[in-house]
Parts: sequence; C-alpha cells; structure tokens
Amino acid sequence: MTERDPAVQAAIEGELRLLDPEVRRSAELLGSLLHPEFHEFGSSGRRWDRASALARLPAETGPSDRYVVTSGIRGVRLAPDLVHLTFDTEYGGRHAHRSSLWRRTPDGWQIYFHQGTPFSAGEAWRSKHRRRTS
Repeated sequence: MTERDPAVQAAIEGELRLLDPEVRRSAELLGSLLHPEFHEFGSSGRRWDRASALARLPAETGPSDRYVVTSGIRGVRLAPDLVHLTFDTEYGGRHAHRSSLWRRTPDGWQIYFHQGTPFSAGEAWRSKHRRRTS
C-alpha cells in the first residue's frame, strides 16, 4: 500500500503535525502524537525517548520558529497497524533524510520510532539529478 492508503495518509498527517511549531511548543499536543515507547536517533547523533522529547521540544521551540520544510514524503503500510514513512527535511540550512514508524493505537496513530541522517545540500542535488538521468 502507498500514499493513497488511509493508514499512510494518517501517518503523513501526524508527521506533518509533529513539524508544526505550535504542536512542538505544546507538551500536550506533542504527547498525543508520541507513542509511549517512542525513541529516536536524531540527526544530531543523540538518542531520545518520549520523556526527553517531551522535555526538550516545547522548551526549545520558540514563538518565532517556522515550519520545517519537507520534501519527498512517501509511505508504505508494513502491517495493518504499522506505517513506515521516509522524507527529507531542511531547517536552518541543515538537511536530513528522515525515516519514521507510526503505529495505530487506541489513541490513534502515534510515532513509535524516528531517525534523522544529515546530508549536504550538494548531495541532495546530485541524488535528484541521478534519479532523473537513470
């Protein structure tokens, strides 16, 4: 199943909400999207769990922060209650490849795992150019 799948759509909508500064500033809104067993390998190289993400993001997201720019978001349903998303982000001149797993719970779709891998802007251009000429 791909992006037309309602489960994939729900995961994409959740992912985009997580990138919304208003959601990131609110421990309540953020917490509704984080699975109780959430964990992340950040593009900074640090590991995060649910508690550390809930403590860090609201404190570090300022009122003037803007949306993170996303591109190439794709998803696939791996099981009835599990969706895998991949996409790229750009924020403050930093680029990252992103991957996340979303699980359906009694509280709705929640992010279970996330990983960000930094890359350079030049690498992004070369990668897109190779895909078009291949």
